[in-house]
Amino acid sequence: MTKPIDKVQRMTTAIEHYLSGYNCAQAVALTFADLYGLTPDLALKLSSSFGCGIARMGEVCGAASAMFMLAGLECGTTKPADNEGRKLNFDTVRTLADKFKAMHHDTLLCREILQLSKGDTPTAPTPQIAEYYAKRPCTYRVGSAAEIFCDYLNNK
Repeated sequence: MTKPIDKVQRMTTAIEHYLSGYNCAQAVALTFADLYGLTPDLALKLSSSFGCGIARMGEVCGAASAMFMLAGLECGTTKPADNEGRKLNFDTVRTLADKFKAMHHDTLLCREILQLSKGDTPTAPTPQIAEYYAKRPCTYRVGSAAEIFCDYLNNK
């Protein structure tokens, strides 16, 4: 049996990455990059477009998107005809999504989590300073995505 993933340590690390200026998706992806042999730069680049609900569009939360990308690394398929593997991956992502939604107002959408209307998401990145973090619930979302993914890894 492999050593269990330290959930508290991974949650803390994800939050620290987020508070250091990485977007929500990058914070989660970077936290687990070591498990998949990804360099920090590759993990950050792969996940950079998913922050703020995919490029600040308020769509799927970046923390959740990173969790789904990690699920692909864990149980994704590489063969087009691998329907059994595809089903496993889709079922895994749906389970992760359900757990995330249960913790966050029954939604995966960034704009709903932040209680914004569809047109209220500015396209330019917001400076990530203390006031930014104080008024956004994203730190909790980042930590919960890390928690959910750790639970998945530890219980599979």
